[in-house]
Amino acid sequence: MDLKSYIRNIPDYPKPGVQFKDITTLLLDGKALRESVERLANWAKDKEAQIVVSPEARGFIFGTAVAYELGIGFVPVRKPGKLPGETKQMDYQLEYGLDSLQIHLDGLQEGQKVILIDDLLATGGTMNSTAKLVESLGAQVVGVGFLIELTFLNGRDKLRDYEVFSVMQYD
Repeated sequence: MDLKSYIRNIPDYPKPGVQFKDITTLLLDGKALRESVERLANWAKDKEAQIVVSPEARGFIFGTAVAYELGIGFVPVRKPGKLPGETKQMDYQLEYGLDSLQIHLDGLQEGQKVILIDDLLATGGTMNSTAKLVESLGAQVVGVGFLIELTFLNGRDKLRDYEVFSVMQYD
């Protein structure tokens, strides 16, 4: 299945010169959504992960679906103030400013094998920070998977310590 045919390009969003890869058109099609999740889950199967971790918001769509496919749990990584329990925070640099992510302190166990899943790899800042949060709790990142990778932004460079997989790549 040509999953790229289900991705809509939105020019000049969120700012001029950006070609936004809109996944909502893929989400509308049950077969394309299923195929996307299955490709991510098939890659993740041999990693022997015990849990999936994903950053908000679109990462939740694919992360929970992959966790379901694998029969394992899911831990959300959120913006500050969105998680009700005790959290750990990681600040990181965006292309256009600073941002922060948080994870529950009791979300992961020491030595637990974790797969990270998100919808898009751009510059790698969000997922690198997610990986560092996971490791700060003593868990082990065994792979990082994405639906889409924008290869021209070199996001893999920030993730070179991890095995990275993407279902679709745009050069």
